[in-house]
Amino acid sequence: MDIEERLSLITRYPTEEVLTVDELRQYLETGAKLKHYIGFEISGYIHIGTGIVSLSKVVDLQRAGIEVSILLADVHSWLNNKLGGDLELIRKVANRYYVETFKKAIEVLGGDPDNVKFYMASDLYHNNDEYWYLILDLARMTNLADIRHSLTILGRKMGESIPMSWLVYPLLQVADVFVIGSHIAHGGIDQRKAYVLAREVALRVRFYPLMLNNEKVKPIALFHSLIPALNITGKESKEELSEMKMSKSLPDTAIFLHDSAEAIRQKILKAYCPPRETKMNPVIELAHLFSFRERRDKPFIIERPQQYGGGRLEFWTFDELVKAYTEGKIHPLDLKNAVADEVVKYLEPIIKWFQEGQGAKLIEEMSSIMKITR
Repeated sequence: MDIEERLSLITRYPTEEVLTVDELRQYLETGAKLKHYIGFEISGYIHIGTGIVSLSKVVDLQRAGIEVSILLADVHSWLNNKLGGDLELIRKVANRYYVETFKKAIEVLGGDPDNVKFYMASDLYHNNDEYWYLILDLARMTNLADIRHSLTILGRKMGESIPMSWLVYPLLQVADVFVIGSHIAHGGIDQRKAYVLAREVALRVRFYPLMLNNEKVKPIALFHSLIPALNITGKESKEELSEMKMSKSLPDTAIFLHDSAEAIRQKILKAYCPPRETKMNPVIELAHLFSFRERRDKPFIIERPQQYGGGRLEFWTFDELVKAYTEGKIHPLDLKNAVADEVVKYLEPIIKWFQEGQGAKLIEEMSSIMKITR
């Protein structure tokens, strides 16, 4: 696979932004083995934003010859009081439900789960003085404005009442990039500010500097797009919309990997899907992810009832679908029904695994855990 083919894989949907593509090309051209990482909080059931969107990009990177890794962010989850702030429980869920579910999703997506490296964040920090010196070094190089800029809308609005743990969190995110030695730091577009900060300090860090062919370099920041929450109303501000992604804590906003086929259909049928509008339309995004990310050997089909003009519509590209929907040629309900069929078909191996395979035991354990940590 040549450089341009590798770049095409890395930058295709759901990639939203790469900082920068030119640097990424230069890194690939060195012929050195590049390392990647993406981190996940351990905070509840895994939905398609994590299990399909994020991991589809991990699989793309793997296919492009990048050494991929996943950070199980147990300390970060504890700082944010996930799963009741029980650190041992967080680690248990990470090692069982998260690792095994991630491996199954990577397999279904066409990747090699045995060639994905998993790190537990606390293992990187344990008895590691240099890690903590790195944290202090980052604190010396940044100011409160830098850190606050890396926070969510809520964090930026809290003023002096913001928990100190929230201010420590971005330093952990930046440090993880260097401790793992990630030439490609990967996350959702909502993580953009933290990884931009990592790029800004990269050439000045004294502990765990990022090296490529014996030269200190900046990490490439790769951001994938987010599937909007299913229950948005369209009345949110632009800034609010940017953070209204599927949420583990709000079941009606998300499709979970363990959802039944019928639950998935019902969630899509209830989803926000305004006529002619494709921006921040979760149903359109689901079509893009499940029906058009890979090259099709048959068209995406929308069946329209005969009583409403009827007829079958066939689409070979996502752009064709967007154009037809924008022009009002597709009713939202017809789109929802077609997309629901595609999503259920795509997720069928995972649905079956959660109902009949190893996943059934894991989801039973998670159900008990979620009841005591709410």
